[in-house]
Amino acid sequence: MRPAVLYSGCQDWARWVTTNPPQMLKQTSSVPWICARCTRQQQPLRRLLHTSSSRHDNSHPAAVRSKQPNTFSSIQSSSSKHNDHALRQIFDSPAFWSEFSQHSRASYMRRSHGLFQNKYLTSPEGFERFAQSNLRKAKKIVDQVLQAKSKEEYGKVVKQLDRLSDLLCRVIDLSDFVRATHPDRLIEAAAVRAHSIMYEYMNVLNATTGLAEQLEVALSDDTKLWDEEEKMVADILRRDFAKSAIDLPQSKKDRFVALSQEINLVGSHFSESMSPAKQYLTFNKSQLQGADPMLIQQYSNWGQVDLPTVGMPSLMALRTVKDPEIRKEIFMGSRTASRSTVRMLELLLKKRSELANLVGFESYLHMALEDKMLNHPSSVHNFLYQVSQENRSPMAAQLDQLRAAKAHAAGTANSTGSHIDPWDKEYYMTQVLQSTRSKQRRPDFLSSYLSLGTVMQGLSRLFSRLYGVQFVPHNTMPGETWNSDVRRLDVISETEGLVAVLYCDLFAREGKSPNPAHFTLRCSRFISDEEINESRERMEPIFESPEEASNDGMAYSSYGQKGGIMQLPTIALICDFSLSSNPRKPALLSFGEVTTLFHEMGHAIHSILGRTRFQNVSGTRVATDFAELPSILMEHFAADKDVLSLFARHYETDEPLPYEMITDQLSFEKKFEAFDVENQLTLSFLDQAVHSPAAAQAGFDSTAIYHAMQSKYSQFGPDPRGTCWQGFFGHLFGYGGTYYSYLFDRVLAKRIWRDVFKSGKERGAVTREHGERFKSELLQHGGGKDAWECLKGATGDSRLSKDADPKEKASVIGGGGLK
Repeated sequence: MRPAVLYSGCQDWARWVTTNPPQMLKQTSSVPWICARCTRQQQPLRRLLHTSSSRHDNSHPAAVRSKQPNTFSSIQSSSSKHNDHALRQIFDSPAFWSEFSQHSRASYMRRSHGLFQNKYLTSPEGFERFAQSNLRKAKKIVDQVLQAKSKEEYGKVVKQLDRLSDLLCRVIDLSDFVRATHPDRLIEAAAVRAHSIMYEYMNVLNATTGLAEQLEVALSDDTKLWDEEEKMVADILRRDFAKSAIDLPQSKKDRFVALSQEINLVGSHFSESMSPAKQYLTFNKSQLQGADPMLIQQYSNWGQVDLPTVGMPSLMALRTVKDPEIRKEIFMGSRTASRSTVRMLELLLKKRSELANLVGFESYLHMALEDKMLNHPSSVHNFLYQVSQENRSPMAAQLDQLRAAKAHAAGTANSTGSHIDPWDKEYYMTQVLQSTRSKQRRPDFLSSYLSLGTVMQGLSRLFSRLYGVQFVPHNTMPGETWNSDVRRLDVISETEGLVAVLYCDLFAREGKSPNPAHFTLRCSRFISDEEINESRERMEPIFESPEEASNDGMAYSSYGQKGGIMQLPTIALICDFSLSSNPRKPALLSFGEVTTLFHEMGHAIHSILGRTRFQNVSGTRVATDFAELPSILMEHFAADKDVLSLFARHYETDEPLPYEMITDQLSFEKKFEAFDVENQLTLSFLDQAVHSPAAAQAGFDSTAIYHAMQSKYSQFGPDPRGTCWQGFFGHLFGYGGTYYSYLFDRVLAKRIWRDVFKSGKERGAVTREHGERFKSELLQHGGGKDAWECLKGATGDSRLSKDADPKEKASVIGGGGLK
């Protein structure tokens, strides 16, 4: 169980969309679709904590702590061209990287400076010292909060609870990343132990009712001196305490804890052990005419083919096998989960319903939506309905293309009567797309203009133009990274110097997860002089100053701060790009991979610029249905002509990318975009329906509900009788009532792209004025300002005020469509 209140964690669930955005369901509709990382984000009541990690290095110009802006500006102007060149080379040139990283590669022979330059993490044993040190500080804060009596002491309660959250997250989030990523088994085991130490303490805190009681006393007092951020944090903490059964009688509280544990176990088991009713379907080779012979050979045995029912083999068969009856059989097998899988799903849904009822909610859906932008089921329904209406016309037009393809294959001129069965969809989509692709250049031709180094260079140039920050390569110290391929980039502001540290682990290697991801290892927070003085009193010899000790040796800045320092965000970016087998040839990215990298950087720039004083609302610490907006917005930038002109050049000739190649690619990718939207709508409605009060009713049948949602919202109609695909929809556990968020943020991003960045017209995507507007109205607030107010400020649309009618706002947004 992940405790309900005192753990907030990074919004790592958002990384999943970064890697495998929901539109991938269009391409892999037969595949059980789940990201294991999502399953760690189940408990809805974790906001008290967060993350962040980085270190201030006085040896680097970026870390100059002068309060004179011009000091850094002069340094920066003399080296910006060198940094820009080096940024490309450390990713594109193995020889350059080898020379650049010489002293970090000597880490096996020299004293470790600590993972992420955290001074505790120089050895496996250091993880426990790290946990115990932060645990001592946490216990002291709990005592102070519980003993608060005076007006002055109650005035500090929110800050203290936020600091408590930060201390716990420092250990848990960093350990969580290390245990999932580090190749050294000893370090991995040490991270697990550190995680357990803090995890057990959080269980104790969740039973400490006095924390919630003291917060209520603080809130009942005069809070006029609190700014908007502090009030937002207080409100978040109050809601989370209420959701965690803190006020219930002990018997119900015990049931809440037990249910939370059961939900986590059942949900994890559901998502990790999803299985089809039939593992294989057996065919004669002759029945699979049209399929790739290499695929058939791989699964052949004595003239028969044992085709797996789920995964890429069945999907490829659906796309290529000519016989519609065989396709139907494959479709049925790929859409039918085992009975045990469906039972496990329905058990999860029933337990969630009981949990929500226990703490006073009508359903788990009502509980999940309470703190979201669309904070009521009716608002979500209004939004989804509006998008559904907007999508009907393009969906009908794209469906006509499949009918025409089917009529052509049948040798008839009239496509009006052609009916598209569910097992026809992938087959005729493939036919149409292959016809379109044959008129274009080879897909890999575009990659020649998109080396990883040039794309990273382009991202830095874009952020410099929009927000006044750039990436500067920084040599790592021995022991600072988990692999010698990891590049460290310092994020440098034109006026403030170092504002974040970014670790880039972008190349594929054996044993590494293939899923791209964004992790915030330590987030922004103001560290007061009082905390620094505490560190001075018990400063360990591993630290050089109390400021360094107050942040475990990781990055901080004193620029512009009065009465303390800022701990700076430390971010890890994980991708799985293939290195070229030719050492003289850089890693070349597909346009899809470029879009993925831009998407991930959208999360990163949110973490970088959202440097709030409270870690509870720092960076991506926003409502779930607001978290994907910056990352999806970056996908628009990836396809913009002026943005591409910043970097897209042929790796051999340096010839700029002909933009018509991108327009051709976009046209190809959006050929059946309406199908993707319809699929997402159906799944979003399903997620809403199975988490509604219906889950508590006798005879609850998730299969009947899924088919009903298909009948109502899909122009393809329901799957055939006997299928139960919802058993493969692992994100019912991961999202739990908020799966609509991806569509919602797609619409919001489209609105921002149009209203703020002028859809890229007249260089709108690279104009500082537009970037500053988006930063000042939205990015820099993190979750410290109401999301609707951020949106209203960025778009200038007064109808989006937080005080406007929620249903009307949902309709306004949904009516904007995705076109």
